[in-house]
Amino acid sequence: METNLIAEAVKFMVLGMGIVFIFLIVMIYALKLQAKIIGKYFPEKSTPVPTKPTRTTGAEKSNETAKIAAVVAAVQHHKNLKG
Repeated sequence: METNLIAEAVKFMVLGMGIVFIFLIVMIYALKLQAKIIGKYFPEKSTPVPTKPTRTTGAEKSNETAKIAAVVAAVQHHKNLKG
């Protein structure tokens, strides 16, 4: 009697895992098809590449320096907490 229940449980497990696996395969192909359709009818617009490099102003450099200082301080604080 108990072996029959175990066999039935294994059958349900295999059936459930098989259904999930098939669903995932179908979903992958559906998403690939959707990507092709969207790419065909709504192509991405390319952005023009700047020919001349832009210069950063003093305020932008200061802002960048402040960001770097904040990251360094956060890393040091994290290391101090670990001990």
